[in-house]
Amino acid sequence: MAAVVPVTAEIAKRAATLAWQDLPEDLVERTRQCLLDWFAVTIAGAQEELTDILVSEALEDGAKGPATLVGRSETVLPSTAALINGAASHALDYDDVNFSMGGHPTVTVVPALLALGEQMGASGRLFIESFVAGYETSGRVGRLVAPSHYQKGFHVTGTVGSFSAAAAAGRMLGLSDRQLAVAFGIAATQAAGLKSNFGTMCKPLHAGTASEHGLRAARLAARGFTARGDSLECDQGFASSQSDHLNAEAALGEPPSGWHLRNNLFKYHAACYLTHAPIECAKEIRLKNNFPPERVQKILLRIDSGADKVCNIPNPTTGLEAKFSLRQTVAMALTGVDTANLESYNEAVTQEPRIKELRDKMAIEFQPHWAHSLAEMAIQLDDGTTIEVTHDSGIPWADLAKQRQAIETKFDSLVTPLLGAAGTRRLHDAIERIDSLDDVGELVRASAKN
Repeated sequence: MAAVVPVTAEIAKRAATLAWQDLPEDLVERTRQCLLDWFAVTIAGAQEELTDILVSEALEDGAKGPATLVGRSETVLPSTAALINGAASHALDYDDVNFSMGGHPTVTVVPALLALGEQMGASGRLFIESFVAGYETSGRVGRLVAPSHYQKGFHVTGTVGSFSAAAAAGRMLGLSDRQLAVAFGIAATQAAGLKSNFGTMCKPLHAGTASEHGLRAARLAARGFTARGDSLECDQGFASSQSDHLNAEAALGEPPSGWHLRNNLFKYHAACYLTHAPIECAKEIRLKNNFPPERVQKILLRIDSGADKVCNIPNPTTGLEAKFSLRQTVAMALTGVDTANLESYNEAVTQEPRIKELRDKMAIEFQPHWAHSLAEMAIQLDDGTTIEVTHDSGIPWADLAKQRQAIETKFDSLVTPLLGAAGTRRLHDAIERIDSLDDVGELVRASAKN
């Protein structure tokens, strides 16, 4: 199949030809919810040290320009805005997830579209069309190379994300399917990101570089820059060099529920998504049984073996490392620490005696071929009682209205401290009106810090 199916051309065609009338009504609402979530985590992430470093580096390098930086007062060149806004949006590891992609789709797509859309004066409807085109591309390319691509050590957000950003920017620019296939070739030769850098500033940098690379790829293709038009499936191309197989049937087949966007998963804990099911197990046990942590004798966690190389830092010492520690996040949940609160992830909490004691009582059994989102937990108390629970964090919410309420709570909690009540309402209103905006620049400018 790899030899006969023109995967790159087909994925490019689907992205380039996607139009407003193709979109079911719920996808517009899902796009709004992705934007509410993205702006919330990006405005908060814009205050992080890594964002300060990137902004300082850009300005010292002469990158001052007209593009808005979310949650900040500086303005930079559009390509630089894609990089910095992308990195800021992934800085807290609090952004959305899609398991078909195997990573974080929105943080690679939105920064490129905002930078380009503000420059072009693109309409809100064009933004939505382009967002969905990029999002769906992330799922298709992700399924093409899963699971071996991720297992080899590549961070999908940085690699596959380069294609989703290119598809989104290419759709906004009105590239033909042939031009977009070339843009994929330009993106493919830039796609990079290593899982070995999880727990450092490089992980969020991957989201930023993917967005910047995708934007660059689309713009260069529009100018006639050349690259192979079969970069996904060709010999020594993206799939053959970065995975052990090429699953064209999965890539081009019907997504679950008809659209990859319908399987978007939002985060309600500010840590690696693979820690979410264990956190929910620990919370359920604590809330239903009401025992002090000192009574815990043993904790057994069963989880997919893939988590071992993603979020198994046994003894974290920083807040960033805590986000990638199964033991730490479970101990936090068992002691009642708010895992949704950004301030909970700090050096002091990693050194708290009760937390460290619980970490030492925890054993992890990594299960081969489990769903990434499934966790089983058994806790033994000092009287011999064993409490067992199971949780699957990979099931999308069926109730869109309930999901919106949860996201709006998250939005208000993260945005209001930085933009104030009036600024938060202004941004929220712009997101609500996205499909009627004449200039999407209004949206991104509403997110700037005065």
